[in-house]
Amino acid sequence: MSKKVTQVVEELVIPILTELQMELVDIEYVKEGKEWFLRVFIDSDGGVDIEDCGTVSEKLSEKLDEIDPIPYNYFLEVSSPGAERPLKKDSDFQKAIGKQVYVKTYEPIDGEKIFEGELTSFDGNIVKVDIMIKTRKKSIEIPYEKVASARLAVTFH
Repeated sequence: MSKKVTQVVEELVIPILTELQMELVDIEYVKEGKEWFLRVFIDSDGGVDIEDCGTVSEKLSEKLDEIDPIPYNYFLEVSSPGAERPLKKDSDFQKAIGKQVYVKTYEPIDGEKIFEGELTSFDGNIVKVDIMIKTRKKSIEIPYEKVASARLAVTFH
């Protein structure tokens, strides 16, 4: 197969989500134990519920059955990304400005590789996060290409 499973699934699911005014957050195709799982994470401005997930699952399942791109038996799971939604695209970072985020970097910045704080800006090149060090707020500028992973962070007050 020339294309990765996730690429094929993305091409199939994007038109479905566009029609339903939803967006693709992420796709995972993973083996856990002896079982394969195809996980599709979706969202919309108003959030998604179980019915939305069911609708997308049915429509995507039909498309997958038509072209049968996956050589193994697998479980299809469609869900929301949850409260700790991953930040994958530029638009995800833009929407997260003003929110609490958790960012891991490929290499240390100021001696650290993990930052948790408020995302204050993102210009496509620099992810700016305000972190707390004891009682002081410090602004950290993280080059976008050094971000290994990022997600929203749930905070409890």
